[in-house]
Amino acid sequence: MTTPAPNVDAAEIGKFDALAGRWWDPHGEFAPLHRLNPLRLAYLKRETTLAGARLVDVGCGGGILTEALAREGAHALGIDLAPASLEVAELHALEAGLAPKYRCIAAEALALEAPGAFDVVTCMELLEHVPDPASTLTALATLVRPGGDVFVSTINRNLKSFLVAIVGAEYLTRTVPKGTHDYARFIRPAELGRAARAAGLGVSDITGVVIDPLTREFSLGPDVGVNYLMHLVRPQAPTS
Repeated sequence: MTTPAPNVDAAEIGKFDALAGRWWDPHGEFAPLHRLNPLRLAYLKRETTLAGARLVDVGCGGGILTEALAREGAHALGIDLAPASLEVAELHALEAGLAPKYRCIAAEALALEAPGAFDVVTCMELLEHVPDPASTLTALATLVRPGGDVFVSTINRNLKSFLVAIVGAEYLTRTVPKGTHDYARFIRPAELGRAARAAGLGVSDITGVVIDPLTREFSLGPDVGVNYLMHLVRPQAPTS
């Protein structure tokens, strides 16, 4: 079986590995993820059952979400291609007394190794950082079992998202480092929905994530103009 070519941008991996030691600093470069994480977890708990679920967190970084999923009782595996970030994730889990597993492997490679092995697949803030989002979606669809759930989050592509996610977050408030996002890689919900359906997944829900410009706190709602979450489902196999 041929191993797929890596769907990875080396510059993106370098960016995150350079910041690896900052993953668990709630006031550092990843502070927005720490504030966002309870909301992401609440969304997942609203849409599916985490306790006892076989779960893979694709693009796990330093393990902020993976750890939270393990705390909910999921049998969580976090995968990423940034080795330094994974080392931080493993060390933090050990210090926290948690047992998520971590691997340095691409989603496409794991999909060849373990098709249909997971009840839940999460892929948060990754699609806008890879060269071929459709390839990642196909891998996510392969990893999840029939009837299982796939959750993705990304950034819409429009004037509002450019002003909020790049001009505002990177240059005005400096919430995230300059160069974190590439506007051309942002994905409209309709585009993501089409790519998901082409990969064999159905769209169950789309929910927006809104940040208050004063408090910088996040909330869920119908506005998908900037950040949004999408719940996808792999259809059950037909019975004969």
